[in-house]
Amino acid sequence: MKYDITALGEILIDFAPAGKDNFGDSRYTQKAGGAPLNLLATAAKAGLKTAFIGKVGNDMFGKFLKNTVKECGVSDEGICTDKRHNTTLAFVSLSENGDREFSFFRNYGADVFLEKSDIPIKLIEQSAVFHFGSLSLTSEPARSATEFALLTAQRAGCMITYDPNYRAPLWENRKQAVSFMKQYLSFVDILKISKEELLMITGAIKTANAVKAVMSSGVRLVLVTDGPNGAGLYMKDCTFSAPAYPAETIDTTGAGDIFFGSFLSAFLKDGQTLATLTPQKAEEYLKFAIKVSALSTEHHGAIASIPDIKEIK
Repeated sequence: MKYDITALGEILIDFAPAGKDNFGDSRYTQKAGGAPLNLLATAAKAGLKTAFIGKVGNDMFGKFLKNTVKECGVSDEGICTDKRHNTTLAFVSLSENGDREFSFFRNYGADVFLEKSDIPIKLIEQSAVFHFGSLSLTSEPARSATEFALLTAQRAGCMITYDPNYRAPLWENRKQAVSFMKQYLSFVDILKISKEELLMITGAIKTANAVKAVMSSGVRLVLVTDGPNGAGLYMKDCTFSAPAYPAETIDTTGAGDIFFGSFLSAFLKDGQTLATLTPQKAEEYLKFAIKVSALSTEHHGAIASIPDIKEIK
């Protein structure tokens, strides 16, 4: 395979808070954003070969993002430039405990206008893992392009991984979000999802029942993150959880993506498949991912906060 992981999805500019100026007005720092890119950057830092599929505008932000992708060690051969729509922007605010709130400028953002004709079929066919998120499902034409890419990955025999993120401002309403966030579960081998989002898309009250619901769709391994309470891992014959790793958290931006990227990196570097994965190894990868993501929250930003994974045990 040419690539260990190829991911499709949103790529945008996060304007992160950077203090106040002399007049008391907020300052913002330009950062590369988008959950799929954060995951790929994590995997690339672990030494894996990765590629990104997405769309940016023909503007200074688009150029910045393409340069950032390459600087992260991620291939940009699947990134298209849109001459009609500007690069998507998001402004981030942080609460005292590091949680985030987003304001998106995306109605005419380039990432939403990814077309089926933009999908590099050969690139997906040359990848061991195909990863996607739910933000490329919020509207057309990106939704149809994502579905086409999933069908391509499925036919090619890729392992398919999925991380649904709920961002309320990007959907018409909660009902629409739930419908599309769970619509493509039948394609998925490994699902990483927060406890809150898992309960939301299944309508379940208890995590165990919610996991059963998504696994009945064909998902073979489920990772459930629960912030300061750690994370759980669910497979057909085993279930276990691990507590959060102690950290002096200041910014949780990208922590879930870094968690999943770390888990997949350990899994793939060991040459594992879902058929060969033992409960012992799965637990080892879970604890490793929890530790890496926790350490990332001690720094601002997402990509900039990814620890040196090769040095962590």
